[in-house]
Amino acid sequence: MQKPVLHTLLSPRLLDLYDVADGIVVIIDVFRATSTIAAALYNGAEKVIPVAGVEDCIAIGKELNAVTAGERDGKVIEGLQHGNSPAEYPRNFIEGKTLVLTTTNGTKLLHMALDKGAAEVVTGSFPNLSAVCRHLASSNKNVILGCSAWKDKFNLEDTLFAGAVIAQVKKYFTVYCDSSLMAEDMYRLHCKDLYSFIRKTTHWYRLAAYGLEKDLEYCVTPDTANVLPIYKDGALVIN
Repeated sequence: MQKPVLHTLLSPRLLDLYDVADGIVVIIDVFRATSTIAAALYNGAEKVIPVAGVEDCIAIGKELNAVTAGERDGKVIEGLQHGNSPAEYPRNFIEGKTLVLTTTNGTKLLHMALDKGAAEVVTGSFPNLSAVCRHLASSNKNVILGCSAWKDKFNLEDTLFAGAVIAQVKKYFTVYCDSSLMAEDMYRLHCKDLYSFIRKTTHWYRLAAYGLEKDLEYCVTPDTANVLPIYKDGALVIN
């Protein structure tokens, strides 16, 4: 039986080069959107609605009486209630609520994948690494690991997570993709000391300036929020 194919997308700008129609796209935005989505759903959020624009976030939040969240340059956007920190969504706050989330990179790629006809969209980060890997390994579908990057420019942390996934699931796939090989090699080189490695990333310097070091360490800690967010009917829910 022929194995499905796995590719790694290093930037949303490259999405047009891939056929996503019959496959799964994993949206990866480690710092911090997909980490926050996993944390909120793990802690009992009913659903997370990802939106590209701030005005949509505010409008949907009012319509649904939902929690609205979004940041630009590490600060909560005016008109929204909360930021992109996973720590802002403990169970005693978010359980049973809907979160409407807008981010710079992750929500954009998610909607791009949907517009391109992806058969299935899930979100992944280190906090839900095992849940993502289990799902992909059992799916028998082609997979694109979609790195949200930083304003369309390559970043290390998203590619690092793609490498962590590949290291666990590659026996189930045909991986004939240089970006995937690079991602896996990078992960294997640094997997024993991720906290040190992420301090080299440009995103670390951007966000650490706002006192978010603990956030960033959480975002590369495996399996602290081990659920699978899957996009259904306009929202991310636990599969």
